[in-house]
Amino acid sequence: MSNAPASVTGVVLAAGAGTRFGTPKALVKSDDGTSWLANAVRSLLGGGCSPVLVVLGAAADEANALLRRSFSDTESVQVVLADDWQSGMAASLRSALTAASAVAPEADAVAIVTVDVPSLGAAEVRRLIAPEPDAVGRHTLRQASFSGRPGHPVVIGRAHWQALDESLTGDTGARPYLVQHGARLVDCSDLGNGTDVDSRNDPAG
Repeated sequence: MSNAPASVTGVVLAAGAGTRFGTPKALVKSDDGTSWLANAVRSLLGGGCSPVLVVLGAAADEANALLRRSFSDTESVQVVLADDWQSGMAASLRSALTAASAVAPEADAVAIVTVDVPSLGAAEVRRLIAPEPDAVGRHTLRQASFSGRPGHPVVIGRAHWQALDESLTGDTGARPYLVQHGARLVDCSDLGNGTDVDSRNDPAG
């Protein structure tokens, strides 16, 4: 089996209204001024993903403007509008898979992150799509874990896209599918804490 890097498309899920947080998380910045959205995109690009698809919904125009201030290359960073984002995470993920099929027909897999993990860095992405111990391919299922807790990135090989799409419903993402199909957990505890921030009272890591 070849250890050549796989072709992996990055996906940032950033369509939600952030009801518990009080504002769409695609617009949030950390205390140091770093945009959560820009950080997620940079982490995927820096980790070896291309292109990166950013799924927007709530406050899409504002989020897109923020994105374009940071990334002018519309080929490398592409916006996907999830028209039915209000129905939950499933709609956003389904939009991402549909877009990936169209714009990256050669991709072996997608690496998915959510916008609300401000501690995410390129190192976690590189580890998840590394060709060791087994090469990433069209049947790959991997998920980062932090001190035993599953998190992001998640890597889903192309052979799973249709079945995953058909399994999605409501506000449930890929987690049930990953568990059912035995996704391999990749420990990233030495790289960060992987904390997803649901409310302003949660630590940002």
